[in-house]
Amino acid sequence: MLDTRRVTPETTTPATRSGRFALPLLAYLFVTAMMGTTLPTPIYALYADEMHFSVLTTTVIFSTYAVGVLTALLVFGSWSDAVGRRPLLLAGVGFAVASAVVFLLADSVPILLVARLLSGFSAGVVTGTATAAIVEAAPEARREFAAVVATIANIGGLSLGPIVAGILVQYAAHPLQLPFIVHIVLMALAAVAVLLVPETSSRDGRIGLQRLSIPPVVRPVFITAVTAAFAGFTVTGLFMAVAPSFLSTVIGIGNHAVAGAVASTIFVASAIAQVLARRMHPPRAVAFGCALLVVGMCLLAAALHFSSLPTLIVAAVVAGTGQGISFSRGLAAVVEGTPAGRRAEVSSTYFVVAYVAISLPVVGAGLAAQAWGLRTAGITFAFAVAALSAVCLAAILFQESRARRRAAAAN
Repeated sequence: MLDTRRVTPETTTPATRSGRFALPLLAYLFVTAMMGTTLPTPIYALYADEMHFSVLTTTVIFSTYAVGVLTALLVFGSWSDAVGRRPLLLAGVGFAVASAVVFLLADSVPILLVARLLSGFSAGVVTGTATAAIVEAAPEARREFAAVVATIANIGGLSLGPIVAGILVQYAAHPLQLPFIVHIVLMALAAVAVLLVPETSSRDGRIGLQRLSIPPVVRPVFITAVTAAFAGFTVTGLFMAVAPSFLSTVIGIGNHAVAGAVASTIFVASAIAQVLARRMHPPRAVAFGCALLVVGMCLLAAALHFSSLPTLIVAAVVAGTGQGISFSRGLAAVVEGTPAGRRAEVSSTYFVVAYVAISLPVVGAGLAAQAWGLRTAGITFAFAVAALSAVCLAAILFQESRARRRAAAAN
């Protein structure tokens, strides 16, 4: 007897329904996971008051996050290709929840360091895996749109963390506990979201450490692009670790909600810039991003010198825009110039340098603040990043000029 049943729009299966909602469910996971990594930004000041530590210690606690990210990228970077996206995403959720639990129990600096390390593990596992899963969950015709969704979810989550925490710290009870309780609840829902979506990986990869390399063919482009990324991520790290201290100590505003909003501004600007700059010619875009970083750092120095909140916000917007353009288009230039079989290792090298930039220079700023004071350290830091960005801009302009001369000579 023939089975005449057929699947119609009215008789979809649970798998079909979960697949239909996979993209928003994965985007929710991405947003909530990344939100947790920046949630402590407005809370560092409370920990400093309670545990009696300095800005230097704050920068060390913040930078421990980058150690976790780098470790996860190098150790787990290729695992989702072998075991599947969902197991790695659930591991990322587990690291995020563990981080929040440790923050809830924190009563000393070493415990805060452990919490930040676990947060870094979460970000390192989730970032690449969620990006791949979101793109793979979309129909072929919407893959480009899915890549934009992944970018917005990533940076959007980073920007939400300081805003949500700042509001809860300023206006709700139990400021050292409530933000992390909220995040645990959100991550529990994220775990359910992961379980609902279908697996998107073919699991044909191999488990192993992520290899790092820079092929000679792409080395000149890589050096220029990664220098711009280094400058941009240095600024991002500074705002996430020290912006609340700038606000309270230099400008004289102690409102934690305002501090969270100022810190998140750089991510909002970066996300918008990355989306809008996707069609820009990579070398030209990186040059423009470096120019914006120079302007943004000059504005930051002025904001600290004159204790100006409006100038600080404008500096964050300009610098965030420059960071977003230079980072995203720099990566595009590197990927375009790299042989297809080596793009994963080159991209990983690019991200490793970026996450070194988000940590070590910020600790240097903390050391400088301890020696010279926060205002002087911030101004010096701003001019140093502006100088690095200017060197990168000059290098790009020189490379572009030489390429045009060679093209003219060939014709």
